[in-house]
Amino acid sequence: MLPPAVSCNIMPIEEETRQKCLFYIFIQNGMETSAVSVLKRAVELDQSGRFLESLVCYQEGVQLLIDVLKAVNDESKKGHYREKIKGYIDRAEQIKAHVNQMKEDGKYHEQIKIAEDATGYSYEAVFKPYISGTLTEVWVEDPYIRNTHQLYNILRFCEMLLKAPCKADASQQRSALAELKDSLNAHGVALDLQYSSTIHDREIRFDNGWIIKIGRGLDYFKRPKGRFSVGYCDHDLRQCYETTIDIFHTKHTKTL
Repeated sequence: MLPPAVSCNIMPIEEETRQKCLFYIFIQNGMETSAVSVLKRAVELDQSGRFLESLVCYQEGVQLLIDVLKAVNDESKKGHYREKIKGYIDRAEQIKAHVNQMKEDGKYHEQIKIAEDATGYSYEAVFKPYISGTLTEVWVEDPYIRNTHQLYNILRFCEMLLKAPCKADASQQRSALAELKDSLNAHGVALDLQYSSTIHDREIRFDNGWIIKIGRGLDYFKRPKGRFSVGYCDHDLRQCYETTIDIFHTKHTKTL
């Protein structure tokens, strides 16, 4: 509910000005609601030990609160917002220092458990916190990139890296991956393909030190209920199979 437009009751004003005043209050409340939602998520992630994800949410939430602060005229409210902003910034700095120390000691380990039918775990949501400007190479070890949907998974993964039911035989697999290799090459990204008949474990390694192990590899999304059902295009809305994601950090990834 919108708060009383106190300033509008002090003296008569034109209708156009009154509408602008109400719209301004609406925008301010909208930003505050967004900030509360993002920061609530940050605290939840923080408490569950998903520190890098919580750090991103803290940073986004603080920026939203700063935008709200700029729109506030009441000094007591300004003081309240400044106090909240300082608290969240302090916590974000603590998390950053903790993560950096754990990485330095080679002890960083984070675990994400995806429940059956859960949503919100697109490749962007899972991997982007670990992609930095220093990343130049990515190794993907997955023995199950064979069927059409699995080939699309690796395509989506590569697309994510570029910005942040028929069975497939070997010829289709090689043909699709070769086409992907040519497409990535046009974007200045080299894809090196190596085939093995013995690997079973799934692992993704970034050359900035992050190692991500997913029980189901990249293939943890359920088939959509229809071509025009929610989640068909946006994988943040796609239901997932139950699986576990383990994230480690090592300073020696390149030597593996």
